[in-house]
Amino acid sequence: MDITSLLFLLLLTAFGWFWFDSLRALEVARDAGKRSCNNANVQFLDDTVAGIALALVRSVSGRRLLRRTYRFEFSDTGDTRLEGRVILLGDKIESVTMEPYRMLS
Repeated sequence: MDITSLLFLLLLTAFGWFWFDSLRALEVARDAGKRSCNNANVQFLDDTVAGIALALVRSVSGRRLLRRTYRFEFSDTGDTRLEGRVILLGDKIESVTMEPYRMLS
C-alpha cells in the first residue's frame, strides 16, 4: 500500500466519522428542541432542526470540541412561526433558546 492510498483511506475514515457524528448530534438537537417545546406548551414545527453553524472550540477542560448550532421553528398560537436555537458542545447540550412568545392561559 502506497502513501497515497493510505492518505485516501485515512481521509475517507475521517469523513465517515464526521458524518455519523453529525447524524447523532442532529438527533440530540432535534430531541432537545422537541422537549423544550413540550415543556413550554408550544408546537414544535416540521419535526426537524437545521444546522446553521459549526466551529471548533475549546471546552472548559481545554479539549477541542465541535460546537454545532441548530435552529428550529415553533408556534405559540398555530398562526405564527417563531425560531429557537439549540447549541451543542460535543455531544452535550450547551443551551436551548426560544424567541419570546405569547403564553396562552
